[in-house]
Amino acid sequence: MSFFETLAARIETADSVVSVGLDPDPSRLPEFVADADLPRWAFNRRIIDATHEHAACYKPNAAFYEDADGWRALRETIAYAHGKGVPVLLDAKRADIGNTTRRYAEALDDADAITVNPYLGRDSLQPFLDRADKGVFVLCRTSNPGGSDLQDLELASGEPLYERVAALGDVWNGNDNVGLVVGATAPEELAEVREIVPEIPFLVPGVGAQGGDAEAAVEHGLADRPDAAVDVGLVNSSRGIIFAGEESSRPEDEATYIGAAGEAAKRLKKRLNRHR
Repeated sequence: MSFFETLAARIETADSVVSVGLDPDPSRLPEFVADADLPRWAFNRRIIDATHEHAACYKPNAAFYEDADGWRALRETIAYAHGKGVPVLLDAKRADIGNTTRRYAEALDDADAITVNPYLGRDSLQPFLDRADKGVFVLCRTSNPGGSDLQDLELASGEPLYERVAALGDVWNGNDNVGLVVGATAPEELAEVREIVPEIPFLVPGVGAQGGDAEAAVEHGLADRPDAAVDVGLVNSSRGIIFAGEESSRPEDEATYIGAAGEAAKRLKKRLNRHR
């Protein structure tokens, strides 16, 4: 199965489009995992146990794993998520030239999909695009405030740069494995991109701690694909789910802390499903 076929099946099974971002910032990990051999893995395992019923996908960000123990924790995390029947999208934002990008694409040996940076052009993405069974989410209009510094620049054609990236994503989609990253913090632009690429699924960040528009994320982020029984796409929350326990009544208690993450994922699923 292709990634988007797998994702569609998971969305249907879980009745959810929630992507849970697994970003185990070592400075925020709770005390009850501090003595574990791999604290990030110990934390992620508990989060997956609490949230997998509500997750269409898990999205670990590579920045939180880029050391020897981190890569071990990431591999364990991916394998455990797969054991729960949930696909994994590695948020790595990779791309380069020649041998470098071919090595970057080897991350797809473990993960089911990856985010990539399009600004070096098609050849920098080709090793990812060639993996027909894997998902490739191209950064298009990101959710951070500084995204407009480049992404909103007007081209000679009159279109903003992010719209050209969306159109290129469609051109690069020869294996039907391309998605786009389009943030929920810019709902008007989310709608504009959807008009350009009606059948490409989006990964929509920014709904959790960044306060993005959940209704727009669902209305425009999900693609009506002829090969799927459900609309396909992902709406991500990271800190708003995995660190929800920090605001719980007993953050020092493991069951209370982890239970808060499960409840946060469940609430987001219900919130998004009201608009599906």
